[in-house]
Amino acid sequence: MKPQAAVLYLSRYYAPTLKETPSDAELASHRLLLRAGMIRKMGSGLYSFLPLGMRVLNNITRIVCSEMDAIGAQQIIMPLLQPAELWHESGRWDDYGPELMRIIDRHDAQFCLGPTHEEFICALVRNEVRSYKELPVYLYQQQVKYRDEIRPRFGLMRSREFVMNDGYSFHETQESLQKTYDETSVAYARMLDRMSLEWRAVEADSGQIGGKVSTEFMALADAGEAALVYCDCGYAADVEAGDSLSHPKAFRGTQETDEQGFFATPGIHSIEDLAQFLHATPCECVKALVGTDKDGNPVAFFIPGDHELNYIKAQHLVPGFTLMNDAQLQELGLPKGSIGPVGLPDNVRIFADESLWDIQGWVVGANRDGYHRIGARHGVDFNVDTWCTVCEVKAGDVCPCCGRKLKSARGIEVSQVFQLGVKYSESMHATFMNEQGEEQPFIMGCYGVGVSRAMAAIVEQMHDDAGIVWPATVAPAQAIILPLDKEGSDVWETAYKLADRFAQRGVEVALDDRSERPGVKFNDADLCGWPLQIIIGKRGLAAGVAELKLRATGQKTEIPLDELVERVTRAAQLVDCCVREDKDAPTSAMERTTHTQAAVQATAHVSAQDAASPASQADTATNTVADTSTSSGSAAPVLSAQPYPNPYTLLFKN
Repeated sequence: MKPQAAVLYLSRYYAPTLKETPSDAELASHRLLLRAGMIRKMGSGLYSFLPLGMRVLNNITRIVCSEMDAIGAQQIIMPLLQPAELWHESGRWDDYGPELMRIIDRHDAQFCLGPTHEEFICALVRNEVRSYKELPVYLYQQQVKYRDEIRPRFGLMRSREFVMNDGYSFHETQESLQKTYDETSVAYARMLDRMSLEWRAVEADSGQIGGKVSTEFMALADAGEAALVYCDCGYAADVEAGDSLSHPKAFRGTQETDEQGFFATPGIHSIEDLAQFLHATPCECVKALVGTDKDGNPVAFFIPGDHELNYIKAQHLVPGFTLMNDAQLQELGLPKGSIGPVGLPDNVRIFADESLWDIQGWVVGANRDGYHRIGARHGVDFNVDTWCTVCEVKAGDVCPCCGRKLKSARGIEVSQVFQLGVKYSESMHATFMNEQGEEQPFIMGCYGVGVSRAMAAIVEQMHDDAGIVWPATVAPAQAIILPLDKEGSDVWETAYKLADRFAQRGVEVALDDRSERPGVKFNDADLCGWPLQIIIGKRGLAAGVAELKLRATGQKTEIPLDELVERVTRAAQLVDCCVREDKDAPTSAMERTTHTQAAVQATAHVSAQDAASPASQADTATNTVADTSTSSGSAAPVLSAQPYPNPYTLLFKN
């Protein structure tokens, strides 16, 4: 039997709601969490969670931890203060950048406030696990993290201090890592479903964490900071990680040129202007972007004119890549807006997107100010040093899995899984004895859920003009009882008795026993987002009924008072179970779905274009092809959102 629940008496509860929206709150989640008395800003990027917000955060935590426990991960907790020497071992102390919050103590020892714990967990396990017989090991924690954001904004979406559930696994083989990676991906899918989020699993870049295989789980929202592309076949990718299979076209128009193919383009410095001048489209032109590598050596990227350079992929190909400024271009003798591959200085390495391979006559800059040229031929007029996939993918590009056109959306990154390989174990000398008696570095994975960010993502997806619409699984309580009469009346006495009966049945409810007008109570109930409102008024009491309002839809119904507690309790018992509303027996919990679908791997892209790409042209002697493969590992199984249904809709069916 479920233990007795607490009643939230609002007359004595610290839940200060606001009528006005704070001026610096831009996103809906930021505005509503502040107005509903869930959080309070204490400084730039710093927030306190008030009691109602803490209840939501705890409910999200319970979902996350229960799914981690279910796949065999074991909970620990590590210090948030990390010694600098561990980060020096991994090489990230200098590489991480200014976002790493560094501290010097009274003994002049250096520390950081951890944005993540790869170094710490690696140091912990290397001192304890010595044999392959002890593997795999999977540990996780829930911990406050810190990131010294240059411009904290959007409330909990991008704060300096945030709550994260982060897991780390250690393996003997890649196959073992893949198994845990897939199991965690499925667990993350279930977490988001239980939070009732609409989400997509997308191919992602590993960023500062490292590793070569990663999948992000994004909650779809117009306010999301991340851009993504997806296809109806199930493929999805962050634009920073997805492969762009663009289809540039050869220029078919007419333009008078000199014998070298040059033509004057005075005042034209952009692809859009050039295309308009030629009565062409941007995809018939080739864009040049010139920069330097980490040692200051010049490099030039050439991509279709209708696409942008993917700077993340460019930096993977050319570590430290940054675009040149006007002064640097001038020093190299390159006219901004008229740069092309023919006649570049000998020390400039040329990278070209693979999609340009079949375009034999490029429309590009002529390396003369105010001139462009038509018909520049790779392998004849110039040589490409490295063919690569370096365009930023966008809507309308071809899906690498099925060939259909990709669509675009925006998302909030809620969780991410990584295959780290031996990135940390090698640099930190974390090894074990394998079956052959040889020292071998651990093969590692890491996994993270932004718990406080998930709270903001839920609000971004589930709100209306009146306030928050919490899903029942994370709401601060399942229902609020609203007595609409003076204190001491029969209405109030009935409301108190109902609250006690719900508590005895283990159903968490709030009771608005404040001396406020009904309008104030209704407005605050909508603002705070309680899934179910139970309204007790004089007329209803006289008729022996209570009015119920479903916050998600605004539907209303009346239920006899003598049936109310039993029927609401039965619906509440479904809150933590995956149920289908079309089942004949709504009180029995359906077995939770695992979401394991086709074994199609998101990074196993094979298309007709791949067969014709420069990678297959073994006889192209002077050209090298960049290795854009991720690793021997593969991305998570293709997963799809199956949001948790609202069990309280059962109360509103005839």
